[in-house]
Parts: sequence; C-alpha cells; structure tokens
Amino acid sequence: MQLTHIDIGKLCVSTFNMRHGRHAPDISDILPSIRARGVLVPLLVRPNGSPDNFEIVAGRRRYFAAKTVAEEQGETASLPCAVMEPGDDAAALEASIIENVARLDPDEISQHECFVRLTKEGRSITEIAATFGITEIMVKRRLALGNLLPRIRDAYRNEEIDTETIRLLTLASKAQQKDWLALFAGPGQRAPHGYQLKQWLFGGQSVSAKVALFPVEDYPGLIVSDLFGEDSYFADADLFWQKQNEAIAAKRDALIEAGWSEVVVLEPGHRFQSWEHEKTPKKKGGKVFIAVSHRGEVEIFEGYLSRADARRRTRNATAEEGENACEPVKPSRPAMTKSMRNYLELHRHAVVRAALLAQPATALRLMVAHAVASSGHWQVKAEPQQARGKDIAASVAASPAQQAFATEKTAVLALLAVPEDHESVSSGNGDAYRTACIFARLLTLSGDEVLRIAATVMAETLAAGSPVVEALGLHLKIELSCQWQPDETFFGLIREKATVNAMLAEVAGKQAADGNLAERAKTQKQIIRDCLDGANGRDKVEKWLPGWMEFPFRGYGDGASEIADAAKSIAALFPTA
Repeated sequence: MQLTHIDIGKLCVSTFNMRHGRHAPDISDILPSIRARGVLVPLLVRPNGSPDNFEIVAGRRRYFAAKTVAEEQGETASLPCAVMEPGDDAAALEASIIENVARLDPDEISQHECFVRLTKEGRSITEIAATFGITEIMVKRRLALGNLLPRIRDAYRNEEIDTETIRLLTLASKAQQKDWLALFAGPGQRAPHGYQLKQWLFGGQSVSAKVALFPVEDYPGLIVSDLFGEDSYFADADLFWQKQNEAIAAKRDALIEAGWSEVVVLEPGHRFQSWEHEKTPKKKGGKVFIAVSHRGEVEIFEGYLSRADARRRTRNATAEEGENACEPVKPSRPAMTKSMRNYLELHRHAVVRAALLAQPATALRLMVAHAVASSGHWQVKAEPQQARGKDIAASVAASPAQQAFATEKTAVLALLAVPEDHESVSSGNGDAYRTACIFARLLTLSGDEVLRIAATVMAETLAAGSPVVEALGLHLKIELSCQWQPDETFFGLIREKATVNAMLAEVAGKQAADGNLAERAKTQKQIIRDCLDGANGRDKVEKWLPGWMEFPFRGYGDGASEIADAAKSIAALFPTA
C-alpha cells in the first residue's frame, strides 16, 4: 500500500465500508483527541474511479471527526491515508471488517450483512472464518440471519428481540415469521418469546434430533435445522416417537438376549429413582431399567433391583444351601393384581359352569368325584362368586355365560318345585327332611331331567379359582371367545405395562407394539380397543383372547399368580394336543 495525505474533500465513505449507509457515527470519544493531535492512524482508502478521488474502506469515524474539526476551524484539512490497490472488493470489505472488529465488536446484523457481501464476492465460509480468526459455526450463525425477514433483523438490531428468540425465529418459515411479526407489531397482541416461541413453532412439542436412539437418516419425515446454531428438530413428533419406540424395543430385545432377567421400560416422564433401588449384577438377578423423558431422551440403568426385590433375594439366598444359594432369584412380582385375579377367576368360572350344563354325564362324574373325595359327611356349598368390587360384579353379571346359568337355574328350580326366588339350587344346611323331599321329587322326573339338575348343582358348587375349573376348561375344550370379550373393567384392572405391551403385540403385531413401547399403558390399551372395535383406522381383530382367558392358562412374563399355579398343577393330568 502507498501511504499519503489526501485532501478531505476528495474522500467519501466506500459502499464496502461495513458501516456505510448508516447515520452519522458517535464520535464524542475520539473528537477531543483529534482536535488536539489530529488523525494519527491512517485511513484505509482506495481509488473510486477517478485519479483524484478516493473512498474510505476503513476509518469512517476518524473521517467524520476530522470533518467536524475542519468545519469548526473553517479550514480544509488533509488526512493520512493508506491507498489500496483498486478492484479487489472482497479485500476492501475484509479490511473494513477487520479494523472494526479490532476496535469494537459490531452487532450481529452488521456482521451478517458484510459476510453476505463477502460470499457474493466469492469468499467461502472457511476463508471468512480464517480471515477473522473465528470459527466456521460463528460465520454460519451470522449468515443464517439472512433467513429472517428484514423487519425481524431490524428489531434484533434495535435490541427489541433477545438472542434466544432470534435463534428460534431462524427455524420459522417465512409464513410463520409473518404471523409472528403480526403478533409482535399488532396493538394489544403479545408475540411469544423464548421457550414459548419454541412451543408456538412446533405446535406444543419439539424433539431434538440429538435424542434419537435410531439413526437420524432412517427418519422418513422432515427435520428442521436450527440455522443459527447446530441444533435440528423432528417436525413430526408422532413419527419420531414411533421410530424411537421401535429403537427402544430393539434395545430391550438385545438386552434380554444378552442375559438380563428383565428389562423394564418406564413410561415417558417417569424418572428412575436410584435411591429406591440397589445395584445388583446380572448373575444375581439384576434388571435393566430404561427411562424415557417427555423430550425423547433415553437413559439406560443396568443392574438394579428394587429394595423389596433385593431384600427378598437376600432372604432366599440365606435360606438356601449349597449351589442353590448362588442361583439368581427370579422376580416374584405378580403380573396381575388381586382384583384382576378375582375378575379372571369369576369370568373363567362362569364360562366353565355354563359349559358344564350341556355335559350332564361329565357333571355326574364330577359330582361323584366330589362325594368320593370328601373327608367326611358330604356337605354341599354353592360358590358365592364374591367380587372385590362393584365393577367386577357388574362385569360378571353382564356376561353371556352368567346369564345362561341364571336362566338354567330358574328352570331347574321349577323342575324341583322350589320357588324361583331361592338364591341357589343346592343347600348346605344339613336338613335331612329337605333331602327326603328332594329325593321324592327326583323319583318323579325322567333320567334326562335328573341329569339336568345334577349338572346345574355341580356347576353351582364348582369352586372359582380352583384347579377343577382349569381341568374342566381343558377337558370341555371351551371356546371362550363366544362367551367373553375384554370389557372396560378388564382393561381398567391391568396395571403392569409390560403385560399391556405383550397384549398389544398379539392384537396389532410386534411392530405396532415396538412402535409404542414407551407410550403410557393407557395409550396402548386404547390401541388394543381400537383394533378390537376396528376404530380409528385400525383393522378389526375378531375373537382375540388374552392368554389370561385361554385354556390352558397362559401368563405374561415370569410373575407368579394363583391361576397359573392351579393350571400348572393339573397340566399333566389333562394334556393338550
């Protein structure tokens, strides 16, 4: 560069000066020094097309201060200048920015405008970053402001919008920006800022791509990039959760395959409380817990047992000797609550009892078995069918099997000439005279009618929840789907989420179950209902029975239950094909 003094009248501010076009600068801080000592640091200038005129690339404030002093003193001044080579616009722009950044950090909007002009002059992001000694992401952030409408950029420059809000607005489409501006500028309106703005942009839920357990490239929907930084978000939260749940299901399956006794997937938002658990290795029955936040983050906690399970394991290990003391203790948690067991026992009992009515020969043999196996004088007691709640009682009363039995009981009471308001056909009060009366009545009836009464009495005295119910269910090959279908009481009594997910897999398929693995149990139950009803776009599934209502009984998971024990006890006596 050539250093020389140039008359102030031959200087003008270059359009490539990063502060060109703005109002006169504040020169109050440098004006006293220039009054006293003049301009000491040369201005950076270049020819502007004529041999005697130059444009200022850097030094605009010094130029305005010198003009002010010249006007005060009423004389023309010449200023020291470093003359650049003509024609290199990018170099001129870089020089302006470098000097201004070295002196005072300009606002982001000014940097954006200058960086945009540099890119138009052919400078790459890497070159711009290297020139100014900043990171490429900082350059990208400044350039990203170009995604904003000019009115929004002006509001940011005037400090009417904070940095977080401006960053989020770079995610918005032009239409969304216009809607936001209408709220921002409209009388009586309140535009969302910060976190509320994120909710406004994403319709209530925003999920960062960083939390995906699956490869982001496998996501078939739109991913919105945060141009101001490095964040990106899934535009379709429902589609994200489907893919995330499938990935969680695959992780669960892999952990089980690796030998963990159980993998518990907590519902979204349910935190894993480490202080309620004890570290337990895999070989000693430790479980894996997968926690999923509402924002989609997944945390995996390997090798834990609840304190109750850990204490039970310790007691069992202490009680056993030799090799058995070192064997892992399987979790003994019930897969069903006591109320659910009561519900299932009564419904299974009702269905089996109704089926027994049509098999008087079987009923007669069972009755004889009851007489033979009695430990004393034979006493007869009707099954009370005690329900643990009004909802269970109402569900059983409304079942076709229960209603069929009630109809037959009324007919049998008529055959015996007993008032139909009697609660039961059988009586266990030990009244010998009544026994003689019934015997006299039976002698007047046909063999078929006696068998009919025998079947009803046997069905009425069949104990709910007993191995006999399981034995009859297997022997009679009962088709339960004709007598029972899941009702609201059944769904309301399911508490264990893994059980609901296993049922969902049976009804809608494994892919659907995996895709909703981390959803709340309530949501998964609703999908099962939709499949059974053929609602909400789901294909209708006919005659589905959960394992809990099949013969033989089929449980979910390794949890113990009294019904499972009863079914297991008679399995060898009544083998199935």
